[in-house]
Amino acid sequence: MEKIRIGIAGYGNIGKSVEAGIRQNDDMELVGVFSRRDPGAIKTASGAPVFPLSEAAAKVGEIDVMILCGGSLSDLPEQGPLFAALFNTVDGFDTHAKIPEHFKKVQQQAVAAGKVCIISSGWDPGMFSLNRLYAEAILPEGHSYTFWGKGVSQGHSDAIRRIAGVKDAKQYTIPVAEAVAAVQRGEAPDLTTREKHQRECFVVLEEGADQECIEQEIKTMPNYFSDYDTTVHFISQQELDREHGGLPHGGRVIRSGLTGWNSEHKHTIEYKLTLESNPDFTASVLLAFARAAYRLNREGVSGAKTVVDIPPVYLSRRSAEEIRQTMI
Repeated sequence: MEKIRIGIAGYGNIGKSVEAGIRQNDDMELVGVFSRRDPGAIKTASGAPVFPLSEAAAKVGEIDVMILCGGSLSDLPEQGPLFAALFNTVDGFDTHAKIPEHFKKVQQQAVAAGKVCIISSGWDPGMFSLNRLYAEAILPEGHSYTFWGKGVSQGHSDAIRRIAGVKDAKQYTIPVAEAVAAVQRGEAPDLTTREKHQRECFVVLEEGADQECIEQEIKTMPNYFSDYDTTVHFISQQELDREHGGLPHGGRVIRSGLTGWNSEHKHTIEYKLTLESNPDFTASVLLAFARAAYRLNREGVSGAKTVVDIPPVYLSRRSAEEIRQTMI
């Protein structure tokens, strides 16, 4: 079997989960990990070699798809266009408000290089995006809602850790139970961002850091916390490690809609995820879309894509014939 040669850019939680996930995909192999850190100081779980991120261009021709595992706040906006000029790529860029801007920058480089670059391919954006689209297409008269959590948001936690004076942090997204219940009853409430979710942050400070200033910076951070009721707790590293060591997450997409000549029939579509490991699941999504990027590019396709642009058959290891026999 010809294997898809994978590179991993970034060796944090997502990068390590992508490395682990490759062993469950027998049509893939890991060429290497690329990191800004000293390669000599990194030992990968699989024994894969580690290279400086700045030397990735030397591996053009040896990697079929580069999976970008950096953060959405500052890594992916820079790395997305940079790597699109070199490789087929997949990323999990998850700052919803900036996806059109990110797409445009990646598109320019991907088209010029003749590469396929699939952006925002985690579970939200990603799998939830697909379900929002399907549900609205099926029930055009209706309302869609997305609830996240309770769980750790890696992107939001990373955004807090980038604040000067923060040593470590975890951020939980918590759906407002009353809002979820009203939507499930088909009441179609008009909910603000603040009425749907709360955010709870657990923060470890560097010695001498200004607690009051950091709390204010978190609560006013645009695109992350400013539109939510946010609670910030300052705790020790020991307590964070002991009480908040895991990375669970999940959520649901719900659409309630009406059909019939007089809109007399009520329907509800609900898609739910319960994730014990957010990075493991996100990595699994990235790997499926890496397969799609590879296949599309071999067919001569190029340019930036989102998950809604990808035919589902390109995600599966199974042949189209086998899918028709077993899944349709």
